[in-house]
Amino acid sequence: MTMMAGAMVHDAEAFIRRHLELRPAPSVPEIALYAAHPASRLGRLPGGGGEPPYWAYHWAGGSALARHILDNPDIVGGRTVTDLGCGSGIVAIAAAKGGASRVTAIDTDHYAVAATALNAQENGVTIDVLQADILDDPSPSADLILAGDLFYNRSLARRTLPFLQRCRAVGISVLIGDPGRKTLPRSRLTAVAEYRVADFGEGEASGGIYTLAK
Repeated sequence: MTMMAGAMVHDAEAFIRRHLELRPAPSVPEIALYAAHPASRLGRLPGGGGEPPYWAYHWAGGSALARHILDNPDIVGGRTVTDLGCGSGIVAIAAAKGGASRVTAIDTDHYAVAATALNAQENGVTIDVLQADILDDPSPSADLILAGDLFYNRSLARRTLPFLQRCRAVGISVLIGDPGRKTLPRSRLTAVAEYRVADFGEGEASGGIYTLAK
């Protein structure tokens, strides 16, 4: 990480501590996360365009994936795990709590990187956090790729699926969490579980867990 990137993450951490509230995650109360509240005014974030930052809220795919891992820790136990598009870090934290030998959390947004690092610290787990876009890269060194809520728009879905397929082709397991968005490539996936979990806002959604065939 460059010095500039490190400074940006440090500033982001200070912002998160000041404007977000640490509390148990909906549907996954074993994990505490810094989350937005009515007084956070997160639309002020530079470059945010007034849109709510995804890393400050709970999403059904990530929540379901974290719930699935905590309920079935053998999925990650003793394995090296990469959390792709980590957001708040809820999935990576679940993997660390489940006994993964090493967890790497990756996101393109430096606020997400900062949030994941802070949330990992608050939950007493060790996670390697990386700010990067690896979707056009070769597959990482990992036993398992976790991908929560990465099929939320068509352009990202078109980049994510080939990356996950490359990972699967070299023997890396892939586990996806998603509430069943239109851009989810269902024909390429096998459903393994479903959870009723809290979703962005005040509602609930069915978060599906899927594997990717070779």
